[in-house]
Amino acid sequence: MKLSFNGAARTVTGSQHLVEVNGHRLLLDCGLFQGKRADTYARNQHFVFDPRSIDAVLLSHAHIDHSGNLPNLVKSGFSGPIYATPPTATLGEVMLMDSAHIHEADAEYVNKKRSRRGEPPVEPLYTQQDAAAAIDLYYPVNYGNAFSPVPGVTVTFHDAGHILGSAGIRLDIEENNSHKSLWFSGDIGRPALPLIGDPVFPSDVDYLMMECTYGDMEHFSVEQAFESFKQVVKRTFERGGKVIIPAFAVGRTQEIVYFLNRLISTGDIPRVPVYVDSPLAVAASQIFTQYPEYFDRETNQFIREHHHQALDFEGLTYISSVEESKALNDKKGPMVIISASGMAEAGRILHHLRNNIENPRNTVLIVGWQAPNTLGRRLTEDVKEVRIFGQLHDLRAEVVSINGLSAHASQNRLLEYASAVKDRVKKIFLVHGEEDAAGIFMGKLRDLGFGDVSYPQLNDIAEL
Repeated sequence: MKLSFNGAARTVTGSQHLVEVNGHRLLLDCGLFQGKRADTYARNQHFVFDPRSIDAVLLSHAHIDHSGNLPNLVKSGFSGPIYATPPTATLGEVMLMDSAHIHEADAEYVNKKRSRRGEPPVEPLYTQQDAAAAIDLYYPVNYGNAFSPVPGVTVTFHDAGHILGSAGIRLDIEENNSHKSLWFSGDIGRPALPLIGDPVFPSDVDYLMMECTYGDMEHFSVEQAFESFKQVVKRTFERGGKVIIPAFAVGRTQEIVYFLNRLISTGDIPRVPVYVDSPLAVAASQIFTQYPEYFDRETNQFIREHHHQALDFEGLTYISSVEESKALNDKKGPMVIISASGMAEAGRILHHLRNNIENPRNTVLIVGWQAPNTLGRRLTEDVKEVRIFGQLHDLRAEVVSINGLSAHASQNRLLEYASAVKDRVKKIFLVHGEEDAAGIFMGKLRDLGFGDVSYPQLNDIAEL
Protein backbone atom coordinates (compact mmCIF):
# COMPACT_ATOMS: atom_id res chain seq x y z
CA MET A 1 0.00 0.00 0.00
CA LYS A 2 1.21 3.48 -0.85
CA LEU A 3 0.06 6.83 0.56
CA SER A 4 0.69 10.05 -1.36
CA PHE A 5 0.12 13.41 0.34
CA ASN A 6 -1.06 15.64 -2.50
CA GLY A 7 -2.76 18.36 -0.46
CA ALA A 8 -3.09 19.72 3.10
CA ALA A 9 0.57 18.73 3.53
CA ARG A 10 2.36 21.28 5.75
CA THR A 11 -0.62 23.59 5.31
CA VAL A 12 -4.29 23.65 6.30
CA THR A 13 -5.98 23.70 2.93
CA GLY A 14 -6.53 21.55 -0.14
CA SER A 15 -6.97 18.16 1.54
CA GLN A 16 -6.05 15.41 -0.94
CA HIS A 17 -4.43 12.03 -0.20
CA LEU A 18 -4.00 9.13 -2.59
CA VAL A 19 -4.18 5.51 -1.44
CA GLU A 20 -2.82 2.87 -3.85
CA VAL A 21 -3.60 -0.74 -3.02
CA ASN A 22 -4.08 -3.98 -4.98
CA GLY A 23 -3.61 -2.12 -8.25
CA HIS A 24 -6.41 0.32 -7.42
CA ARG A 25 -6.45 3.99 -6.45
CA LEU A 26 -8.64 5.70 -3.85
CA LEU A 27 -8.59 9.45 -3.23
CA LEU A 28 -9.23 10.67 0.31
CA ASP A 29 -10.81 14.11 -0.16
CA CYS A 30 -10.36 16.45 -3.11
CA GLY A 31 -10.20 19.88 -1.55
CA LEU A 32 -9.60 23.26 -3.09
CA PHE A 33 -6.23 24.77 -2.28
CA GLN A 34 -6.90 28.33 -1.10
CA GLY A 35 -4.27 31.04 -1.05
CA LYS A 36 -2.85 33.79 -3.24
CA ARG A 37 -4.58 33.91 -6.62
CA ALA A 38 -1.26 33.53 -8.48
CA ASP A 39 -0.51 30.27 -6.65
CA THR A 40 -3.91 28.65 -6.53
CA TYR A 41 -5.16 28.44 -10.11
CA ALA A 42 -2.41 26.23 -11.54
CA ARG A 43 -2.17 24.12 -8.39
CA ASN A 44 -5.89 23.37 -8.38
CA GLN A 45 -6.08 22.87 -12.14
CA HIS A 46 -3.28 20.31 -12.44
CA PHE A 47 -3.25 17.04 -10.50
CA VAL A 48 -0.02 15.10 -9.89
CA PHE A 49 -1.89 11.90 -10.78
CA ASP A 50 -4.16 11.04 -13.69
CA PRO A 51 -7.76 11.67 -12.52
CA ARG A 52 -8.91 8.96 -14.93
CA SER A 53 -6.93 6.42 -12.90
CA ILE A 54 -8.86 7.07 -9.66
CA ASP A 55 -11.38 4.34 -8.87
CA ALA A 56 -13.32 6.23 -6.17
CA VAL A 57 -13.22 9.25 -3.87
CA LEU A 58 -13.82 8.90 -0.12
CA LEU A 59 -15.00 12.29 1.14
CA SER A 60 -14.69 13.28 4.80
CA HIS A 61 -17.02 16.30 4.72
CA ALA A 62 -18.45 19.11 2.64
CA HIS A 63 -16.16 22.04 3.48
CA ILE A 64 -14.60 23.45 0.31
CA ASP A 65 -11.02 22.84 1.45
CA HIS A 66 -11.92 19.14 1.48
CA SER A 67 -14.40 18.86 -1.42
CA GLY A 68 -14.07 21.98 -3.54
CA ASN A 69 -11.87 20.61 -6.33
CA LEU A 70 -14.14 17.66 -7.13
CA PRO A 71 -15.64 19.45 -10.18
CA ASN A 72 -12.17 19.91 -11.63
CA LEU A 73 -11.34 16.25 -10.92
CA VAL A 74 -14.43 15.21 -12.90
CA LYS A 75 -13.68 17.77 -15.62
CA SER A 76 -10.22 16.17 -15.91
CA GLY A 77 -11.58 12.67 -16.48
CA PHE A 78 -12.60 11.11 -13.13
CA SER A 79 -15.88 9.20 -13.47
CA GLY A 80 -16.04 6.95 -10.40
CA PRO A 81 -18.28 7.21 -7.32
CA ILE A 82 -17.78 9.86 -4.63
CA TYR A 83 -18.63 8.17 -1.34
CA ALA A 84 -19.86 10.46 1.45
CA THR A 85 -22.42 10.51 4.25
CA PRO A 86 -25.94 11.62 3.21
CA PRO A 87 -25.64 15.11 4.79
CA THR A 88 -22.23 15.61 3.16
CA ALA A 89 -23.65 14.65 -0.23
CA THR A 90 -26.62 17.00 0.14
CA LEU A 91 -24.54 19.89 1.47
CA GLY A 92 -22.11 19.22 -1.37
CA GLU A 93 -24.80 20.03 -3.92
CA VAL A 94 -25.22 23.62 -2.73
CA MET A 95 -21.59 24.20 -1.79
CA LEU A 96 -20.09 23.03 -5.08
CA MET A 97 -22.62 25.04 -7.08
CA ASP A 98 -21.86 28.10 -4.95
CA SER A 99 -18.13 27.56 -5.41
CA ALA A 100 -18.57 27.23 -9.19
CA HIS A 101 -20.60 30.44 -9.27
CA ILE A 102 -17.75 32.24 -7.48
CA HIS A 103 -15.18 30.89 -9.97
CA GLU A 104 -17.33 32.02 -12.88
CA ALA A 105 -17.88 35.48 -11.36
CA ASP A 106 -14.15 35.88 -10.60
CA ALA A 107 -13.22 34.95 -14.18
CA GLU A 108 -15.78 37.39 -15.55
CA TYR A 109 -14.38 40.19 -13.40
CA VAL A 110 -10.77 39.42 -14.38
CA ASN A 111 -11.68 39.16 -18.06
CA LYS A 112 -13.19 42.64 -18.10
CA LYS A 113 -9.82 44.02 -17.02
CA ARG A 114 -7.91 41.77 -19.43
CA SER A 115 -10.16 42.84 -22.30
CA ARG A 116 -9.38 46.50 -21.66
CA ARG A 117 -5.67 45.65 -21.82
CA GLY A 118 -6.09 43.63 -25.00
CA GLU A 119 -5.24 40.36 -23.22
CA PRO A 120 -6.93 37.01 -23.93
CA PRO A 121 -9.64 35.84 -21.50
CA VAL A 122 -9.04 33.30 -18.74
CA GLU A 123 -11.28 30.34 -18.04
CA PRO A 124 -12.83 29.73 -14.62
CA LEU A 125 -11.27 26.83 -12.73
CA TYR A 126 -14.61 25.10 -13.21
CA THR A 127 -18.19 25.99 -14.06
CA GLN A 128 -21.60 25.23 -12.61
CA GLN A 129 -21.95 22.60 -15.32
CA ASP A 130 -18.76 20.93 -14.05
CA ALA A 131 -20.08 21.11 -10.47
CA ALA A 132 -23.35 19.47 -11.53
CA ALA A 133 -21.38 16.63 -13.14
CA ALA A 134 -19.53 16.04 -9.85
CA ILE A 135 -22.75 16.16 -7.83
CA ASP A 136 -24.18 13.38 -10.02
CA LEU A 137 -21.37 11.08 -8.80
CA TYR A 138 -22.13 11.35 -5.07
CA TYR A 139 -22.94 8.01 -3.47
CA PRO A 140 -24.35 8.41 0.09
CA VAL A 141 -23.41 5.93 2.83
CA ASN A 142 -24.48 6.21 6.48
CA TYR A 143 -22.18 6.07 9.49
CA GLY A 144 -21.28 2.52 10.44
CA ASN A 145 -22.32 0.92 7.13
CA ALA A 146 -19.26 -0.88 5.74
CA PHE A 147 -18.77 -0.89 1.97
CA SER A 148 -16.10 -2.00 -0.50
CA PRO A 149 -15.10 0.69 -3.06
CA VAL A 150 -12.45 -1.57 -4.63
CA PRO A 151 -11.54 -5.25 -4.16
CA GLY A 152 -9.73 -5.92 -0.89
CA VAL A 153 -10.71 -2.66 0.80
CA THR A 154 -13.56 -2.22 3.28
CA VAL A 155 -14.47 1.33 4.30
CA THR A 156 -16.55 2.61 7.21
CA PHE A 157 -17.51 6.21 8.01
CA HIS A 158 -17.60 7.34 11.66
CA ASP A 159 -18.87 10.64 13.07
CA ALA A 160 -16.02 13.19 13.15
CA GLY A 161 -18.07 15.73 15.13
CA HIS A 162 -16.85 18.65 12.97
CA ILE A 163 -19.88 19.67 10.91
CA LEU A 164 -23.11 17.88 10.02
CA GLY A 165 -22.22 14.60 8.34
CA SER A 166 -18.46 14.92 8.78
CA ALA A 167 -16.64 11.60 8.93
CA GLY A 168 -13.49 9.92 10.06
CA ILE A 169 -12.75 7.22 7.49
CA ARG A 170 -11.56 3.72 8.39
CA LEU A 171 -10.04 1.52 5.69
CA ASP A 172 -9.50 -2.20 6.33
CA ILE A 173 -7.20 -3.56 3.65
CA GLU A 174 -6.38 -7.10 2.54
CA GLU A 175 -3.18 -7.08 0.48
CA ASN A 176 -0.65 -9.83 -0.24
CA ASN A 177 -2.38 -12.17 2.25
CA SER A 178 -2.01 -9.67 5.09
CA HIS A 179 -4.35 -7.24 6.80
CA LYS A 180 -3.65 -3.54 7.29
CA SER A 181 -5.87 -0.77 8.65
CA LEU A 182 -5.74 2.98 8.06
CA TRP A 183 -7.81 5.68 9.75
CA PHE A 184 -8.11 9.12 8.11
CA SER A 185 -9.47 11.64 10.59
CA GLY A 186 -10.71 14.32 8.21
CA ASP A 187 -11.29 17.35 10.44
CA ILE A 188 -11.70 16.37 14.10
CA GLY A 189 -14.46 18.11 16.02
CA ARG A 190 -14.86 18.99 19.67
CA PRO A 191 -17.08 17.61 22.41
CA ALA A 192 -20.21 19.61 23.32
CA LEU A 193 -20.46 21.51 20.03
CA PRO A 194 -24.08 22.56 19.45
CA LEU A 195 -26.30 20.50 17.14
CA ILE A 196 -23.89 17.71 16.20
CA GLY A 197 -22.50 14.64 17.97
CA ASP A 198 -19.09 14.26 19.57
CA PRO A 199 -16.27 12.79 17.46
CA VAL A 200 -15.80 9.03 17.41
CA PHE A 201 -12.22 8.10 18.27
CA PRO A 202 -10.25 5.60 16.19
CA SER A 203 -9.59 2.10 17.52
CA ASP A 204 -7.36 -0.85 16.60
CA VAL A 205 -5.67 0.64 13.54
CA ASP A 206 -2.14 0.22 12.17
CA TYR A 207 -1.82 3.68 10.61
CA LEU A 208 -3.39 7.00 11.60
CA MET A 209 -3.53 10.04 9.33
CA MET A 210 -4.83 12.94 11.42
CA GLU A 211 -5.23 16.68 11.28
CA CYS A 212 -3.26 18.91 13.65
CA THR A 213 -4.65 22.38 12.93
CA TYR A 214 -4.68 23.41 16.59
CA GLY A 215 -1.96 21.10 17.81
CA ASP A 216 -0.30 24.03 19.57
CA MET A 217 -3.18 25.54 21.55
CA GLU A 218 -6.32 25.15 23.65
CA HIS A 219 -9.74 26.71 23.04
CA PHE A 220 -12.08 28.25 25.55
CA SER A 221 -14.87 25.78 26.32
CA VAL A 222 -18.12 25.85 24.35
CA GLU A 223 -19.92 26.63 27.62
CA GLN A 224 -17.71 29.70 28.19
CA ALA A 225 -18.33 30.81 24.62
CA PHE A 226 -22.09 30.42 25.06
CA GLU A 227 -22.05 32.53 28.24
CA SER A 228 -19.93 35.24 26.58
CA PHE A 229 -22.27 35.23 23.60
CA LYS A 230 -25.28 35.72 25.88
CA GLN A 231 -23.70 38.67 27.70
CA VAL A 232 -22.73 40.44 24.46
CA VAL A 233 -26.21 40.06 23.01
CA LYS A 234 -27.91 41.22 26.22
CA ARG A 235 -25.90 44.42 26.64
CA THR A 236 -26.31 45.32 22.96
CA PHE A 237 -30.07 44.90 23.16
CA GLU A 238 -30.18 46.96 26.36
CA ARG A 239 -28.72 49.92 24.53
CA GLY A 240 -31.06 49.40 21.57
CA GLY A 241 -28.39 48.23 19.16
CA LYS A 242 -27.93 45.63 16.46
CA VAL A 243 -25.63 42.62 16.70
CA ILE A 244 -23.89 42.10 13.36
CA ILE A 245 -22.25 38.66 13.02
CA PRO A 246 -20.00 37.69 10.10
CA ALA A 247 -20.30 33.90 10.00
CA PHE A 248 -19.44 31.08 7.67
CA ALA A 249 -22.57 29.90 5.91
CA VAL A 250 -22.20 26.20 6.73
CA GLY A 251 -21.72 25.15 10.33
CA ARG A 252 -21.08 28.39 12.19
CA THR A 253 -24.31 30.11 11.11
CA GLN A 254 -26.39 27.13 12.23
CA GLU A 255 -24.62 27.05 15.61
CA ILE A 256 -25.34 30.74 16.18
CA VAL A 257 -29.01 30.34 15.22
CA TYR A 258 -29.33 27.45 17.65
CA PHE A 259 -27.62 29.48 20.42
CA LEU A 260 -30.13 32.29 19.88
CA ASN A 261 -33.03 29.82 19.81
CA ARG A 262 -31.96 28.44 23.21
CA LEU A 263 -31.48 31.89 24.75
CA ILE A 264 -34.84 33.18 23.54
CA SER A 265 -36.70 29.97 24.46
CA THR A 266 -35.39 30.13 28.05
CA GLY A 267 -36.02 33.87 28.39
CA ASP A 268 -32.33 34.72 28.83
CA ILE A 269 -32.61 37.34 26.10
CA PRO A 270 -35.68 39.19 24.82
CA ARG A 271 -37.49 37.98 21.73
CA VAL A 272 -36.11 40.24 19.01
CA PRO A 273 -35.88 39.85 15.23
CA VAL A 274 -33.09 37.57 14.00
CA TYR A 275 -32.10 37.61 10.32
CA VAL A 276 -29.94 35.11 8.45
CA ASP A 277 -28.90 36.95 5.30
CA SER A 278 -26.97 34.61 3.02
CA PRO A 279 -28.42 32.44 0.26
CA LEU A 280 -25.89 29.69 0.96
CA ALA A 281 -26.57 29.80 4.71
CA VAL A 282 -30.32 29.61 4.04
CA ALA A 283 -29.86 26.56 1.81
CA ALA A 284 -27.50 24.92 4.30
CA SER A 285 -29.92 25.50 7.19
CA GLN A 286 -32.70 23.84 5.21
CA ILE A 287 -30.42 20.84 4.66
CA PHE A 288 -29.59 20.65 8.38
CA THR A 289 -33.30 20.33 9.17
CA GLN A 290 -33.55 17.36 6.79
CA TYR A 291 -31.22 15.31 9.00
CA PRO A 292 -32.40 15.49 12.63
CA GLU A 293 -31.06 11.96 13.13
CA TYR A 294 -27.56 13.47 12.82
CA PHE A 295 -28.22 15.96 15.65
CA ASP A 296 -26.86 15.19 19.11
CA ARG A 297 -28.99 14.00 22.00
CA GLU A 298 -29.15 17.43 23.65
CA THR A 299 -30.49 19.09 20.51
CA ASN A 300 -33.21 16.50 19.98
CA GLN A 301 -34.19 16.84 23.65
CA PHE A 302 -34.44 20.63 23.19
CA ILE A 303 -36.70 20.10 20.15
CA ARG A 304 -39.00 17.80 22.14
CA GLU A 305 -39.19 20.12 25.14
CA HIS A 306 -39.81 23.36 23.25
CA HIS A 307 -41.94 21.93 20.43
CA HIS A 308 -40.15 23.70 17.59
CA GLN A 309 -37.18 23.04 15.38
CA ALA A 310 -33.59 23.78 16.36
CA LEU A 311 -33.12 26.17 13.43
CA ASP A 312 -36.58 27.73 13.30
CA PHE A 313 -38.32 29.90 15.87
CA GLU A 314 -40.66 32.89 16.12
CA GLY A 315 -38.84 36.04 15.04
CA LEU A 316 -36.27 34.24 12.86
CA THR A 317 -36.23 35.22 9.18
CA TYR A 318 -34.12 33.59 6.48
CA ILE A 319 -33.33 36.02 3.66
CA SER A 320 -32.33 35.07 0.14
CA SER A 321 -33.36 37.96 -2.10
CA VAL A 322 -31.29 41.10 -2.60
CA GLU A 323 -34.37 43.28 -2.03
CA GLU A 324 -35.03 41.77 1.41
CA SER A 325 -31.38 42.15 2.29
CA LYS A 326 -31.36 45.84 1.37
CA ALA A 327 -34.55 46.40 3.40
CA LEU A 328 -32.65 45.53 6.58
CA ASN A 329 -30.81 48.85 6.27
CA ASP A 330 -33.99 50.72 7.21
CA LYS A 331 -34.88 48.59 10.24
CA LYS A 332 -34.02 49.86 13.70
CA GLY A 333 -32.53 47.76 16.51
CA PRO A 334 -32.45 45.75 18.61
CA MET A 335 -31.94 42.81 16.25
CA VAL A 336 -29.38 40.24 15.13
CA ILE A 337 -28.06 40.01 11.56
CA ILE A 338 -25.98 36.94 10.65
CA SER A 339 -24.40 37.13 7.22
CA ALA A 340 -21.52 35.73 5.16
CA SER A 341 -18.62 35.78 4.58
CA GLY A 342 -17.11 34.62 7.85
CA MET A 343 -14.00 36.82 7.51
CA ALA A 344 -15.99 39.79 6.15
CA GLU A 345 -14.12 39.75 2.86
CA ALA A 346 -17.06 39.51 0.46
CA GLY A 347 -20.80 39.11 0.28
CA ARG A 348 -23.69 40.81 2.02
CA ILE A 349 -21.94 41.19 5.36
CA LEU A 350 -19.97 44.10 3.85
CA HIS A 351 -23.17 46.07 3.30
CA HIS A 352 -24.35 45.42 6.86
CA LEU A 353 -21.01 46.49 8.29
CA ARG A 354 -20.91 49.62 6.17
CA ASN A 355 -24.37 50.61 7.39
CA ASN A 356 -23.87 49.81 11.06
CA ILE A 357 -20.28 50.16 12.29
CA GLU A 358 -20.49 53.91 12.86
CA ASN A 359 -23.28 53.54 15.46
CA PRO A 360 -21.89 53.01 19.01
CA ARG A 361 -25.08 51.19 20.05
CA ASN A 362 -24.25 48.32 17.71
CA THR A 363 -21.91 45.38 18.16
CA VAL A 364 -19.84 43.52 15.59
CA LEU A 365 -19.50 40.00 16.99
CA ILE A 366 -16.58 37.98 15.60
CA VAL A 367 -17.15 34.25 16.14
CA GLY A 368 -14.27 32.62 14.30
CA TRP A 369 -10.60 32.86 13.42
CA GLN A 370 -9.80 35.76 11.10
CA ALA A 371 -6.96 35.43 8.61
CA PRO A 372 -4.36 38.19 8.38
CA ASN A 373 -5.14 41.03 5.97
CA THR A 374 -8.90 40.41 6.04
CA LEU A 375 -11.49 42.97 7.10
CA GLY A 376 -12.51 40.63 9.91
CA ARG A 377 -8.96 40.69 11.29
CA ARG A 378 -8.74 44.50 11.02
CA LEU A 379 -11.99 44.88 12.95
CA THR A 380 -10.41 42.98 15.87
CA GLU A 381 -7.23 45.07 15.90
CA ASP A 382 -8.61 48.11 17.75
CA VAL A 383 -8.49 50.35 14.68
CA LYS A 384 -10.41 53.62 14.49
CA GLU A 385 -11.50 53.30 10.87
CA VAL A 386 -11.81 50.61 8.20
CA ARG A 387 -12.15 50.67 4.44
CA ILE A 388 -15.26 49.05 2.95
CA PHE A 389 -15.98 49.20 -0.79
CA GLY A 390 -13.10 51.65 -1.11
CA GLN A 391 -14.50 54.12 1.43
CA LEU A 392 -13.24 54.81 4.94
CA HIS A 393 -15.72 54.38 7.79
CA ASP A 394 -15.27 55.31 11.44
CA LEU A 395 -15.43 52.25 13.68
CA ARG A 396 -17.64 53.34 16.57
CA ALA A 397 -19.52 50.06 17.12
CA GLU A 398 -18.32 47.73 19.85
CA VAL A 399 -16.25 44.84 18.47
CA VAL A 400 -16.16 41.57 20.43
CA SER A 401 -14.35 38.34 19.56
CA ILE A 402 -15.50 35.00 20.96
CA ASN A 403 -12.88 32.34 20.37
CA GLY A 404 -14.50 29.27 21.88
CA LEU A 405 -16.60 28.18 18.91
CA SER A 406 -13.98 26.53 16.73
CA ALA A 407 -15.20 23.29 15.20
CA HIS A 408 -11.64 21.88 15.31
CA ALA A 409 -10.28 19.92 18.24
CA SER A 410 -7.59 21.66 20.28
CA GLN A 411 -4.30 20.18 21.49
CA ASN A 412 -5.55 18.11 24.44
CA ARG A 413 -8.38 16.59 22.43
CA LEU A 414 -6.04 15.77 19.54
CA LEU A 415 -3.72 14.02 21.99
CA GLU A 416 -6.67 12.00 23.33
CA TYR A 417 -7.60 11.11 19.75
CA ALA A 418 -4.14 9.76 18.96
CA SER A 419 -3.86 8.03 22.33
CA ALA A 420 -6.95 5.96 21.51
CA VAL A 421 -4.74 3.84 19.21
CA LYS A 422 -1.45 4.04 21.09
CA ASP A 423 -1.25 0.32 21.82
CA ARG A 424 -1.69 -0.67 18.16
CA VAL A 425 -0.66 2.14 15.82
CA LYS A 426 2.60 1.70 13.89
CA LYS A 427 2.85 5.20 12.46
CA ILE A 428 1.05 8.55 12.66
CA PHE A 429 0.97 10.98 9.75
CA LEU A 430 0.15 14.59 10.60
CA VAL A 431 -1.69 16.60 7.94
CA HIS A 432 -3.82 19.74 7.77
CA GLY A 433 -1.59 21.79 10.05
CA GLU A 434 0.92 24.62 9.74
CA GLU A 435 4.54 23.89 10.67
CA ASP A 436 4.55 25.65 14.06
CA ALA A 437 1.41 23.84 15.26
CA ALA A 438 2.59 20.50 13.88
CA GLY A 439 6.04 20.84 15.44
CA ILE A 440 4.63 21.46 18.90
CA PHE A 441 2.11 18.65 18.52
CA MET A 442 4.78 16.17 17.36
CA GLY A 443 6.75 16.98 20.50
CA LYS A 444 3.68 16.32 22.67
CA LEU A 445 3.09 12.97 20.93
CA ARG A 446 6.69 11.93 21.49
CA ASP A 447 6.42 12.92 25.14
CA LEU A 448 3.56 10.42 25.35
CA GLY A 449 5.74 7.68 23.88
CA PHE A 450 4.71 7.72 20.22
CA GLY A 451 7.83 6.78 18.32
CA ASP A 452 7.04 7.02 14.61
CA VAL A 453 5.36 10.33 13.84
CA SER A 454 5.67 11.87 10.37
CA TYR A 455 4.81 15.33 9.02
CA PRO A 456 4.87 14.75 5.25
CA GLN A 457 5.82 17.35 2.70
CA LEU A 458 3.65 17.99 -0.34
CA ASN A 459 3.67 14.98 -2.71
CA ASP A 460 5.64 12.77 -0.31
CA ILE A 461 4.95 9.06 -0.73
CA ALA A 462 4.88 6.51 2.11
CA GLU A 463 5.13 2.76 1.52
CA LEU A 464 3.17 0.84 4.15
